Amino acid sequence: MGDFLAQYGFLIVTMVQAGLLGLSLYFPLQAGQLSLASPGFYAVGGYVAAILLTNPAFAGLRESLGNGLFPLTWLAAALICGLLGLVVGIPALRLRGIYLALATIAFVEILRVVSLNLGVTGGAIGIFGIPQAFGFQDRWQYIWLFGPLLILTLLFARQLERSRVGRAFRAIREDELAADAMGVPPTRYKVLAFVIGAVLAGIVGAMSAPFLNTWNAKQGTFDASIAILAFVLIGGSRNIWGPVVGGALLTAVPELLRFLADWRLVINGLVLVVASLYLPQGIVGALERLRRTRPPRRPETAALPGVKGGTP
Repeated sequence: MGDFLAQYGFLIVTMVQAGLLGLSLYFPLQAGQLSLASPGFYAVGGYVAAILLTNPAFAGLRESLGNGLFPLTWLAAALICGLLGLVVGIPALRLRGIYLALATIAFVEILRVVSLNLGVTGGAIGIFGIPQAFGFQDRWQYIWLFGPLLILTLLFARQLERSRVGRAFRAIREDELAADAMGVPPTRYKVLAFVIGAVLAGIVGAMSAPFLNTWNAKQGTFDASIAILAFVLIGGSRNIWGPVVGGALLTAVPELLRFLADWRLVINGLVLVVASLYLPQGIVGALERLRRTRPPRRPETAALPGVKGGTP
């Protein structure tokens, strides 16, 4: 078991991390919003944690709190990303479709350029030597952070779907004008979904900074936006398990096929193309459709007295 975790522990944690980032995009999609801003909030959360854990200005806080500083970084990242999501979401979410996607991509690029030119973020070099959370010795131990966060996020998403807010999200996604006519304020609920996704991405970033031991502007890029969108689309955007399955699959395939060198990227691209063509509802959506269309089992008739094999 120890050898398995030593070899594949980093990959397993990365798969869970990818699922969480997919879920951060899933929440705005629940309200019908194609937002690609998750990498930006992920980068901000990581920078918050990296600065608090390495900057000399916070040396006294680190000494006084010890390991208690790590939960504080998660809370700080959640608050900052939530406020930033509110500030960005109120004007941006008045846009729809491809225009919203372009606006959120611009937001990610603005954050990337700003981080490249700030001294506190380490500029283009970034921040190095981020201490390991809770003194972890091996990377696989981060499953004790990302795993519970994934479980809590899935439980929260399930309860949200069953709540009045979840029903409002679905109404807006299906027909925004009809939802507005029925008294559901679209802007309020779209901003709420956007902020929930921002908070989750920020917390994941704050946990990921110690996990990666370094943080720089490459963490929040346009490429990352497309990758996270692929997690959701390949896994399925109408089920909470879709982003988790898509993130795990698209993270694992290139690593497990590393022995094929550059051909592994070709295979990863083929997976994306095939899934896009033949699984429009994603992997989880296809499995659900298969389960619903399976013919019901024929009930067995009770055997009559004196007759073998059931029906005479």
